[in-house]
Amino acid sequence: MYDCGCFTCNDISSAGCFYFAVCILCATLRAKLMFMSSIFLLLNMLQTRSCSIDGSLRFKNLFGYCETWDASGALALDQTLELRAGVAVPRLGVIPTPLTARVSFLSEDWLKSSLKEHLMGVSVGLLSTTNHNLAYNLSWRTITDPARKFSNSIREQLGHSLLSSIKYTYKIDQRDSSIRPTRGYAFLSSSQIGGLAPDSKNTRFVRQELDLRVAIPLGVWNGALNAGVAAGVIHPLARGATGSISPLPERFYLGGNRSLVCRLGGPSSLLGFKSRGLGPTDSQTCAPKKSENDASTSEQDAMGGDIALTAFADLSFDLPLKPLRELGIHGHAFVSAGNHANLTECDIRKFHLTEFLQKFRSSVGVGVVVPTRLFRMEINYCHILKQFDHDRVKTGIQLNFSSP
Repeated sequence: MYDCGCFTCNDISSAGCFYFAVCILCATLRAKLMFMSSIFLLLNMLQTRSCSIDGSLRFKNLFGYCETWDASGALALDQTLELRAGVAVPRLGVIPTPLTARVSFLSEDWLKSSLKEHLMGVSVGLLSTTNHNLAYNLSWRTITDPARKFSNSIREQLGHSLLSSIKYTYKIDQRDSSIRPTRGYAFLSSSQIGGLAPDSKNTRFVRQELDLRVAIPLGVWNGALNAGVAAGVIHPLARGATGSISPLPERFYLGGNRSLVCRLGGPSSLLGFKSRGLGPTDSQTCAPKKSENDASTSEQDAMGGDIALTAFADLSFDLPLKPLRELGIHGHAFVSAGNHANLTECDIRKFHLTEFLQKFRSSVGVGVVVPTRLFRMEINYCHILKQFDHDRVKTGIQLNFSSP
């Protein structure tokens, strides 16, 4: 029970029933005090990440089953609201594996698009070990377009849909730290099958993600080279009026201001590009706008991709000032690249790999990293090396917070 985090001390002796009971009570009181203080600290550690505020709380052993309760929320300036709550029990009765259950709510306005997404779901962990995790997810999603400016490519995606899926994840992380890795490796493989319910509309698919990270120590200035490659593919099983289509929210979207090093979970981050900032896109049906040179332009809907590939290299090193080294503050230089595309013919053998690689976007940058126990803060300067039409980029100084 000490290993589960129920008590803050393990010096309980059995020399006499009365002494044993007093020690148990003392340890329990210490544990409850620890829970209350951790809730207070986490509630006051609000993080600003990509114009958003995140908060979370966690406490243990409320009902004496060594369970862990947690809740988190995120509010962004782009009218995105996300709420999550869950419980994890290490063992209940004769069930040998931990049990987990989570509920979630998401309300999001897609940037540079008229789409609005609302999602309510519940997830139940069926199997959870050190390296393996199997979970069932049931979500009700609604995609609307109040401005009625949707592009033709997403017309069939509007409305309600039921996502009933099962997801298996294999994860191994042998790095010495998830905040500043200097040696080791990590690997993640995630397989998801959607459309298990009888009426799942456009949510029938098979989705596979792979993520590999390697950290190599350099032996100079406590330097380390972190490199990684991530890939993902989604295969649609539903057919629409224009052929096989994959559900819009389940596709891969690249961009956003997240750390390249911390997150392990498939292709997504590409520094210097805004969230959902990479093509392919489709023009909205509204009347085109006039730009400064009287050229006709129109808003673009981000379509995401059925296949995605990203890669990065990050060189971390100590700064010359001793006070900064003692606080763990260090510098880094990075390069990142990636691309995603659609599989229009639902046949991966017709996919042109050479053309896909030629359209890779890339960026480089340098920055300062401030690590803490709860998150990793980066102050970066990004420069775009390669971009294409309709890509939305953001060069210059950027600030991001990433959880380990």
